[in-house]
Amino acid sequence: MHIAIAGNIGSGKTTLTSLLAKHYKWDAHYEDADDNPYLNDFYTDMQRWSFNLQVYFLNNRFSQIQEFRNSGKNVIQDRTIYEDAYIFAPNLHAMGLMTSRDFESYFSLFKLMEGFIQPPDLLIYLRASIPVLVDQISSRGREYEESIRLDYLKRLNERYEAWISTYEEGKLLIVDVDNTNFIESEEDLGKVINKIDAEINGLF
Repeated sequence: MHIAIAGNIGSGKTTLTSLLAKHYKWDAHYEDADDNPYLNDFYTDMQRWSFNLQVYFLNNRFSQIQEFRNSGKNVIQDRTIYEDAYIFAPNLHAMGLMTSRDFESYFSLFKLMEGFIQPPDLLIYLRASIPVLVDQISSRGREYEESIRLDYLKRLNERYEAWISTYEEGKLLIVDVDNTNFIESEEDLGKVINKIDAEINGLF
């Protein structure tokens, strides 16, 4: 079983991944933001480092998927390979922060990799408004995120909504983060878990 959690920066993906891994006693696979050698440089100079960053993420997530599909274990994954290809890279290209040449090279590499992977059995999308994202980003205090602009988060949110509206790779569960505080409320977390149970019980 492979559950993946998708959502904008600050939507609560890593926290929910941890909570669900603990509840289901499944393996958690996290985005290695703190170990990413390009992230600090990217937020300092997006145009220079955008291609490097996206290729790093693409390679890292492809390797993750191969690893846990081969392991045969139940896994919960923090962020998906699809988000890189359909949200972050196209957004950088649209903002003029990645050249068309680099974007085309990146996307052709993604399409090649896509042929070798299976989509998650269940995708959980964390939908959150910009004020909630900003509040949660500031509360975790990551230095490299202090320079993230509001218009950047807004563009990402718009792309997330467009992607989710056409997502047909597998089962999808949407969680409204503005009205579901699974971080602090056990009751709200329980509601999310009940919805997940309803979805995954239909997969067996």
